[in-house]
Amino acid sequence: MLRYVLKRILMFIPIILGVTIFVFTLLYFTPGDPAQVILGSDATEEELEACREELGLNDSYLERFARYCSDVFLHGNLGESYINGRSISEEVASRMPKTFTVALVSVILAVCIGMPLGIISATNQYTWKDNTAIVLALLGVSMPGFWVGLMLSLVFALKLGLLPPSGWGGIEYLILPCVSIALSGAGSIARQTRSSMLEVIRQDYITTARAKGQTERKVIYVHALRNALIPIVTQVGTMLGIQLSGAIVAESIFSIPGIGTYMVSGIKNRDYPVVQGSVLVVAIIFSIVMLLVDVAYAFVDPRIKAQYAAPKKRTAKEA
Repeated sequence: MLRYVLKRILMFIPIILGVTIFVFTLLYFTPGDPAQVILGSDATEEELEACREELGLNDSYLERFARYCSDVFLHGNLGESYINGRSISEEVASRMPKTFTVALVSVILAVCIGMPLGIISATNQYTWKDNTAIVLALLGVSMPGFWVGLMLSLVFALKLGLLPPSGWGGIEYLILPCVSIALSGAGSIARQTRSSMLEVIRQDYITTARAKGQTERKVIYVHALRNALIPIVTQVGTMLGIQLSGAIVAESIFSIPGIGTYMVSGIKNRDYPVVQGSVLVVAIIFSIVMLLVDVAYAFVDPRIKAQYAAPKKRTAKEA
């Protein structure tokens, strides 16, 4: 098991390095002058040149990239904001829990809605329950998250006054943004669960379990669902990473002070260190989530755990 985890951790290195190179290169060639944004339109050319020199913007691509990698990977420093001079590491650390909370609650909500919907659809194939579940899943997948967020805010916040329209505070502030993100995820999980369950419940061991007198509930939730979990676990793990980016949209709509609004403000102000640091942190968290998904495979499917288990030594009697 340890070999399995170490192998997945080693795969982080090329992924994180690739993300760093891609984001840094993209922002390096992005049009715009951060010095102009910092000093304003009234700044003289001498002031602009002095600002560029201070920020290291006049250095070559390789010099700036090497300096950035040294700061990030050797010293754990994401740099400082061009606009306010604050530490990006501290800003991300204070904002990331809010973004992660929205994403995690959204995924939990999507699983609680999508998996039962998919199970009902699979166990009642070609009935009105199956058709209803498929229609609901397709509706959830087809509706854009930003549109759902705006409609929910319009109805439940502005018209009915039941929930706050924006901001961050108690549980009531999580309901609208999490529901707006979770609906599309619930539709995807429902479709994946239905597909996996239909494939499993046709297997011979399910027929054998029924022949032995097992209750239908035990056959579905113990025998069938456990063997159908691997693609569902993959879907849920990938969704958590995707929801981190989906939370960026929700944060913009509902004015949540998370990493999404921080990244958007960095893009608008051409605050390149903010964008680079935010994307890098999200990429690292996404990689950690996928590692946890890979580890979960070993508990769901014992064959994966056995594949990486240390071979047993043969005794003299066996030899």
